[in-house]
Amino acid sequence: MPTSETKIVVLIPCYNEETPIAQVVSDFKQALPDADIYVYDNNSTDDTVAVAKAAGAIVRSEPQQGKGNVVRRMFSDIEADVYVMVDGDNTYEAKAAPQLVAKLVDENLDMVSGCRVTEIQEAYRPGHRFGNWMLTGLVSAIFGKRTTDMLTGYRVFSRRFVKSFPALSRGFEIETELTVHALELRMPIADVETAYLDRLPGSDSKLNTIRDGFRILRMIILLVKEERPLQVFGLLGGLLFLISLVLGYPVVAEYVETGLVPRFPTAILASAIAVIAVLVILAGLILDTVTLGRREMKRLTYLSFPAPKNR
Repeated sequence: MPTSETKIVVLIPCYNEETPIAQVVSDFKQALPDADIYVYDNNSTDDTVAVAKAAGAIVRSEPQQGKGNVVRRMFSDIEADVYVMVDGDNTYEAKAAPQLVAKLVDENLDMVSGCRVTEIQEAYRPGHRFGNWMLTGLVSAIFGKRTTDMLTGYRVFSRRFVKSFPALSRGFEIETELTVHALELRMPIADVETAYLDRLPGSDSKLNTIRDGFRILRMIILLVKEERPLQVFGLLGGLLFLISLVLGYPVVAEYVETGLVPRFPTAILASAIAVIAVLVILAGLILDTVTLGRREMKRLTYLSFPAPKNR
């Protein structure tokens, strides 16, 4: 369990959540009475700020639109030992927070994800379920299977996770970046099943299944390129080399048989593609070295902060 010296904060990114935010702040105050509750408003056009202040939250703002921008600002501004991050839509159970925090501290973890469990179809729509399953499976296949709900908005972090996280995303794809960061640095992480609740009347989801699904997929592709450049450029180089062989084999076979090279354009094209293939593979090798250096720097930053204290 965390000690009395363990500083815990609750971070709530918000955009137009005037209906549920008071309930969210109240529930987390009750669940974690010693924690500071921060609500970061992201250009809300309703009364989210006033309602959050009235509920007793510390309200700050981030003018750059997008959840990723808000998370970057929160992680930069706030100093704590344990960070509880939750969406402000009242779909995650606050009473699970002490269990998540205790698991992080007792087991010396860096991230605990609240994996959503619900039978309410309206709360967790089939399109969202399928998209989460597909994208989580894709990330697991590339970076390793260590979580079952990559897109959950309910997580608990250690200080060393937060302060080593680069936060490059702008929108909802930030969840993917959080997961990949933990997987790439081989951090100790865990999942805890938590109830996923239906939204309150008058509160609408900001997530667009198709649009945000493609943005998350694009982020996965970008992260694969950034974190696995040798595999990406090696595959591309291998494909180009195969094309050059397909084009060049008839030319070489004809030269062996007749001593002539009648199809000079094809021979030149095959040779050029082969050279490009070699350059692409070399670029992958160079970028892989750069990626290793970046990963080592993030790891050193991670190690410069202590784990949460337990008793």
